[in-house]
Amino acid sequence: MIFDFVHITNILKHFLSLAGYFIKTFFLSNAARNLELLALKSQLSLYQQNVINKKQKKPHSHFCFRLLWVVLSKHLTNWQSLLVVFRPETVIRWHRIGFRYFWRVKSRKRGRPSISPRTIALIKRIHKENPLLSPEKIHEQLVRLAVLDAPAPNTIAKYLTTPRTPPTEKQRQSWITFLRNQNLWSMDCCIVPTIRFQVLYVFIVVNHARRRIEHVAVTDRVSSSWMIQQIRNATPFGKQPQYLLHDNDPVFTSGEFQRFLERVGIQSVRTTPRSPWQNAICERTIGILRQELLNHIIPLNQEHLHTIVNEYVTEYYNPHRTHQGIACQTPDISPPPPETTVAETNLISQKVLGGLYHTYQKVA
Repeated sequence: MIFDFVHITNILKHFLSLAGYFIKTFFLSNAARNLELLALKSQLSLYQQNVINKKQKKPHSHFCFRLLWVVLSKHLTNWQSLLVVFRPETVIRWHRIGFRYFWRVKSRKRGRPSISPRTIALIKRIHKENPLLSPEKIHEQLVRLAVLDAPAPNTIAKYLTTPRTPPTEKQRQSWITFLRNQNLWSMDCCIVPTIRFQVLYVFIVVNHARRRIEHVAVTDRVSSSWMIQQIRNATPFGKQPQYLLHDNDPVFTSGEFQRFLERVGIQSVRTTPRSPWQNAICERTIGILRQELLNHIIPLNQEHLHTIVNEYVTEYYNPHRTHQGIACQTPDISPPPPETTVAETNLISQKVLGGLYHTYQKVA
C-alpha cells in the first residue's frame, strides 16, 4: 500500500507540472512562445546528439510521459515526425499495453468479500454444539442474536463438515466396479528398439483377477491376422475371458478382429479416446515391464527380445513377483510356506535373467 501511495503521488505531481506548463504556455504571446520553443529545441538537439554519441544513456520513460504521447498520437497528425528519442512503434506498443491493462482492471472478478476467521470460528462452534442444525437454521440463530453481518446460508454451508451420503446406483455400477467384478482381461502393446534401431512390438494380455500375464509375444509388424493368432494362443482349451479391454488402436478396432472376438464369445470393451487410466492395470503392467526389464537390456533382434521377455514372465513375474493389489501375493497361486522366525529362516536363491533378479525358496 505504501508503494502504491508513493507511486500515485508521483503521477499526480507529474500531471500537475504538465498542466501548469500548459496553462503558462497558453497565455504567452506568439513571439514569446516561438522563443521558448527555440530554446527547448536547442536543448533537445544537444541531448539527442549526446544520446546518439552514447555520451548519455537513453532515458527511461515515465508513466505520465507514455500517457501524454499516447494522447498526442490520437490528436496530432504529424506526431511521428516529432519523435526524437523513441520510435513510433514504441508509442503504439505503449497504447496496446495501456489497452490491455485497462480491460484487465475492468474485467477483474469482484465476488463476495471473504468472511473473517472469527466468523468462521463462530459458525464451527455453533455447528459443533448443534450438529443437527442446517445452514439456514444457523443463519436464523445469528439473526435472532442480532448479529448484523451474519453470513448467508450458502456461505455458512461452505464451512460445515457434511456427512458422507450413501453411494447412488450409478456410483455402485461405476467403471471401477465393473473392472473389479467381471471376468476381465486386457491387452496392449509397447515399442522396444533393438541394437540396430529396429522397432519391435511387445504384446501382452493381462488377467485382472490376479494381475497375471496370460500371454506375451514379440513382432516387428502388427496386423489383424497376427493379433487374432495371439488371442488364439492366449485362450487354449476354452480358457478365455468374458470381456477383453483394449484401447482404440486401429488393429484392435478393425472389423476382422472384432468379428473374431464375437465369433469366439469374447465381448470387446473399448476405453474412451485419450483415457489410458481406463486400462490402468495393463498400462501399469507395461510400466513394470519397462522399469524392471526393458530399461536394463538392449535386445539384439526379435528372437532375443522374445526369449528374455518370456523368461521374465514365466520365471519371475507370474510365480514370484508380488503385487499390492492382490494383498502382496503373486499372480500364480502357490502353497504357503511354513511359518518361521527370522532366526529360523534359511533361503536358497536362484538367478533369473543372468542375475538381474533372484527367486527364493525356504529350506528346512
